[in-house]
Amino acid sequence: MELIEFVEIIGTVAFAMSGALVAINKDLDYYGIVTFAIITSVGGGIIRDILINENLPTALANPLYISISILSAIFVILFYSKMIHLNKVLQVLDALGLSAFTAIGAGVAPVHNLQMPFVIITLAVLTGTGGGVLRDVFAKEIPYVFRKEIYAVASIAGALVFIPVYNFLGSEPALYASFGTTLALRLISMRYNVHIGSVKA
Repeated sequence: MELIEFVEIIGTVAFAMSGALVAINKDLDYYGIVTFAIITSVGGGIIRDILINENLPTALANPLYISISILSAIFVILFYSKMIHLNKVLQVLDALGLSAFTAIGAGVAPVHNLQMPFVIITLAVLTGTGGGVLRDVFAKEIPYVFRKEIYAVASIAGALVFIPVYNFLGSEPALYASFGTTLALRLISMRYNVHIGSVKA
């Protein structure tokens, strides 16, 4: 298993857990908790695959990631009282997931002969943040990516790095460069509490 695939699994777990935690905080039933976990972890990839006219979204063609999401939701249900004390750990795992999904989303574009920079960036950001946006919309919250956190911006930066590295060095170096850039920006912003300004700030 390649490193990026391993990190993608970690990210799937983190995203699924975040979805499950939001559902529990909204007092949803077990079905709602599992549904939120699945939406958060694979929603961005499904949106991406629909946009590029895949016959069947990857998440449905390969049930591995939905299965991981369901198991993650069950884990959160069983150990919720302990999970709420691991916020920083979950944030780091979430950063890994964002980074992995951003890189994978960017990598999907050239595989489908879609090498326009805007398309690469769009697919990367949708894959990295789309599930979280769906989760927050269903929970009737302003999506996390639209608030002051360096989150979608980190994903955009990772996609921007992907483009020249892919052109000069190929797919695999580009995936890791995108992953590393997104992860570094997200972790630095978390460590030093860096935010994007707002009009009322």
